[in-house]
Amino acid sequence: MATQVMTGFDGMDAGRSHRDRVQDRIRERNLSLLAAQQRARRGPTPEVFFAKKIDNSRLVKADDPQRNKEMRNFARAMGILCCLILIYGWQHFSAIEYGYSIATQKQELRKLQESNYHLRLTEAQLNSPGRIDRLANQLGLEVPTPGQVVRPNGALNSNAPILAENTPPPMR
Repeated sequence: MATQVMTGFDGMDAGRSHRDRVQDRIRERNLSLLAAQQRARRGPTPEVFFAKKIDNSRLVKADDPQRNKEMRNFARAMGILCCLILIYGWQHFSAIEYGYSIATQKQELRKLQESNYHLRLTEAQLNSPGRIDRLANQLGLEVPTPGQVVRPNGALNSNAPILAENTPPPMR
């Protein structure tokens, strides 16, 4: 038992850690400081607080016409501001949408122009006189002899001059 007194080892503190003992000392010090502060605040007379029941159920709030007018004007201003913001947003997003649409149409126009270019090139290749002559020779066709070609208007010679005729319009 003499060794227990010398080391400060008590039977009550046997299950507690060093940390718990430090926290207990801090807690006791804080409580003593709080009590000293409360005594210093009170002064010579004790503080007494009375509970007072106030019944405001019968009170009616009076309308303030000036305040109501201000609130209506504020609500109108906020409504106009919201409308302007919505209109701006609508225009902004419409412009973005139109921009995408224009870009898509320009891309489609480029594709169609390229396709048109390839079709014209193919047409020019197919209509070339050298190619037609080669195909005619492969099929066994020959150059026509004079008088062999008959024109729908009755002229036998395609190189002969054609006289112009002036026919008056029919009268009604």
